[in-house]
Amino acid sequence: MSEPEITITLKLFAAYQEACKTAELELSLPAGSTVATVRDRLIADHPELEQWRDLTRFGINYNFAEPDSVLQHGDEVVLIPPVSGG
Repeated sequence: MSEPEITITLKLFAAYQEACKTAELELSLPAGSTVATVRDRLIADHPELEQWRDLTRFGINYNFAEPDSVLQHGDEVVLIPPVSGG
């Protein structure tokens, strides 16, 4: 029997959006995955994002979240790298 999966919607901003060339992704992940799992998967696929690993903030369903927050099926996740500008 295979491990259960969840599907999330990932909203991307700034450097993440540029690297992935899209503003939104749908990802299937193993049940019990965390927000940090999503970040790490994107960094593995786009190594140029490594510089943002420790600077990224997270959101789940419009609320800020900690990296170890466990995701649920249907969650909307945002990765928010630092943004410069004035």
